[in-house]
Amino acid sequence: MRKLFFIWAMLLAQFAFAQFHMPVQFSVKQNRISNTELEIVFTGKVDAGWHVYSTDIPDGGPTKAELTLEKQEGVKTKGALRATGKVHRAVDDMFGMELSYMEGTASFSQKFTVTASSYEVSGYLTYGACNDENCIPPTNVDFSFKGTGPSAKEEVKPAAEDSKKEAELTREPEPVDSINSDTLSVITQPTSAENSAGVLWEPVIDELKAFAQGTQATGSSDKGWLMIFLMGLLGGLAALLTPCVWPIIPMTVSFFLKRNKDDRSKGIRDAVTYGLSIIVIYMALGLLVTLLFGASALNALSTNAIFNIFFCLLLLLFAASFLGGFEITLPSSWSNAVDSKATSTTGLLSIFLMAFTLSLVSFSCTGPIIGFLLVEVASTGNIVGPAIGMFGFALALALPFTLFALFPSWLKAAPKSGNWMNCIKVTLGFLELAFSLKFLSVADLAYGWHILDREVFLSLWIIIFALLGAYFIGWIRFPHDEDEYNEMGEVIQRSRTSVTRFFLALVTFAFALYMVPGLWGAPCKAVSAFAPPMKTQDFLLGQKETLHFEDYEQGMAYAREHHMPVFLDFTGYGCVNCRKMEAAVWTHADVQQLMDDNFVLISLFVDEKTPLPEPETIEENGEERKLRTIGDKWSYLQRYKFGANAQPFYVLVDNEGRPLAPSYSYDEDVTAFKQFLETGIRNYHKK
Repeated sequence: MRKLFFIWAMLLAQFAFAQFHMPVQFSVKQNRISNTELEIVFTGKVDAGWHVYSTDIPDGGPTKAELTLEKQEGVKTKGALRATGKVHRAVDDMFGMELSYMEGTASFSQKFTVTASSYEVSGYLTYGACNDENCIPPTNVDFSFKGTGPSAKEEVKPAAEDSKKEAELTREPEPVDSINSDTLSVITQPTSAENSAGVLWEPVIDELKAFAQGTQATGSSDKGWLMIFLMGLLGGLAALLTPCVWPIIPMTVSFFLKRNKDDRSKGIRDAVTYGLSIIVIYMALGLLVTLLFGASALNALSTNAIFNIFFCLLLLLFAASFLGGFEITLPSSWSNAVDSKATSTTGLLSIFLMAFTLSLVSFSCTGPIIGFLLVEVASTGNIVGPAIGMFGFALALALPFTLFALFPSWLKAAPKSGNWMNCIKVTLGFLELAFSLKFLSVADLAYGWHILDREVFLSLWIIIFALLGAYFIGWIRFPHDEDEYNEMGEVIQRSRTSVTRFFLALVTFAFALYMVPGLWGAPCKAVSAFAPPMKTQDFLLGQKETLHFEDYEQGMAYAREHHMPVFLDFTGYGCVNCRKMEAAVWTHADVQQLMDDNFVLISLFVDEKTPLPEPETIEENGEERKLRTIGDKWSYLQRYKFGANAQPFYVLVDNEGRPLAPSYSYDEDVTAFKQFLETGIRNYHKK
């Protein structure tokens, strides 16, 4: 029986260790360049999907890599800490700045000049790492080296005990998102916490697991694919109703049916083949874009400042074309060559070439939509994203050819070509103009021009959508807008507005008015994904200040005194998704009311660099570690008490530190977040 228990315990311990995994594993070594110069090199292996930030991160950004020296005898630094790996640079929309980072392998080096016959240097490297969903808190890599200088005859190697200590110091602990409760026997909380907080630091990992039983995580990749497909589908529907595509549908379907008038099933088969050919062509385009650049390159390109300036200008060009300034077409020789080839061939190849001809001749309408769609999809970093987006786009284009071939009578009921198609094209021009500002905003934030702050951006959008409403009413007309004639051939003066145009104008004018309060700091959540961050806003009126704490013990003391539950927010100054949650979810009226009326909010910043009065030594996973900063302490609290290490991480607890609901991480579903809060309130009142 004892043997079985021992085996079970060993398996459980191995399972816990497997859960204890850091996305970055650093090693450190000393290189002697010469008798008077040495270099300490840190090399990290970075898991796929994660990136480590470099040394030149501006203030207000995520955690940058930096070196802290605790002991420095017989050496002096030569230059600053350098990132020696392959550094990528991209603009981060949330931070509003250009950031540098490394993927796959992260490496840093620091050079020293040896100034004495013997030397000793020790300290730690601090780094930050994130993926698309969360970040780890600032993490330290300790090091300690000894050696001899230029006056010694031979270099002294570290003793065996020193080598062992060095290996232990350079090996990173491995806590992350989930920690098995059986590992708690090797974790010791800080002495100060034991004396001052007592029960508040007691681990509650098993209780959180009990709450979480039966809950299921949603597949973010499936959700992302669906959104990409819907974006493509909407883009295809918009392109379908333009003057470049819609008039071709009845002509093409009639051609297939008349060519096979004695065999209607063959005519339908040709029309279906034509539709499938359109899908194949556009999906191939999506795959080609990914194969040429790769998903990660597209993602980096879409956030590059120079590229965003180029794309802004390109969208302005497309907008001018849609508004009637000029036509953008591919060389006519291309479409003529493909069309003649389609005429001279037969069978499936001729149908495919006809579909390819459609793609070429309709480029003036479809090109701007496809370009915008591909760049937006590229930012997801999804390897199949462009193909999925193009599938949705092509499906919307191809479906009418098949449906009208199956039901020819529908052609009689279909709207005839007319000025309404040009109205759609002009509307797309206004939308292209509005979205061009989004890309200009990225470059403006990266270079710090401050020409497109939030209120300037909103002012331009208000004007653009007000002008669109004026176009719907008929106050503005563009070169492509056709005059309407009566039976006598006389121009009809547009004295009446159609009901459809009236409602479209109503919606656009209402949207423009909706953004007006944003000029004075209103959230305007409907446009928060496109507008510059709130920190660029000059006018901020009526900001509500919510009472909250940034110290765990102080906040819990207040909660006990006022008999209230606690909302624990493990966050970070460099946590992108924390800011997204706060902007998109916390500002919702229902959520804000639930938080303000029912909870004491305690925000614990795991990257807070304020030093503790004295470093605290703790034992974790059989190793001694030092907690040097307030951020170190809160990060350790999250790991020790709740068994997690990623941010954002939200826990609802009573005023004794016991959980009231399952933990909550990054998910911008307002309904789910409200349920999370309401569950905590109900369970607190039950207690």
